[in-house]
Amino acid sequence: MQESLAWIEFLVKIDLNASKGVGLMKDSILNGKRILAVDDEPDVLALLEEEILEACPDCKIDKATTYKGAIEMMIMFTYDLVILDIMGVNGFDLLKFAVVDRNYPVAMLTAHALNPEALKRSFEMKARVYLPKERLGEIVPFLEDVLKYEYLPGWKRLLEKLKGFFDKVFEPDWEKKAGLKWPFIDDERK
Repeated sequence: MQESLAWIEFLVKIDLNASKGVGLMKDSILNGKRILAVDDEPDVLALLEEEILEACPDCKIDKATTYKGAIEMMIMFTYDLVILDIMGVNGFDLLKFAVVDRNYPVAMLTAHALNPEALKRSFEMKARVYLPKERLGEIVPFLEDVLKYEYLPGWKRLLEKLKGFFDKVFEPDWEKKAGLKWPFIDDERK
């Protein structure tokens, strides 16, 4: 009888968690990975950590709020993924160090530098993804894509997901005006 009650309690707990969207998620490629998140806003870092750990509890997240702190962390530790704010922490300088010197896959994150030129620069400097901070609630699938896809296929996937958002936020013909030529889009779609 005791075993039956324990089993019923277990099933009820699973059912309650499932109704909340907890406990039955697929295993994430981020689990077991070490991520460095860099932003000068501690509340953004806290939200990033919360979003990632909720979906990937076995992920290790280190945080830095300054350029110097980020450089020190990248020298001291090896990361599977680095998330960089563009403004406030010299994000493009950190991107160069992370990609060229350390060979880390990098996700660029921004609110203030949300413009076609910053997106183009991120792409050209070999960031793997460029994300608006207002999409933080959806960050985990984008970060998973950074680890699943190589550079160009990853950008193609990003555009498939966010092109409508970028078209709304940026001016018409933003890609053309910024001089962006996506190597994975054929001429008839440009």
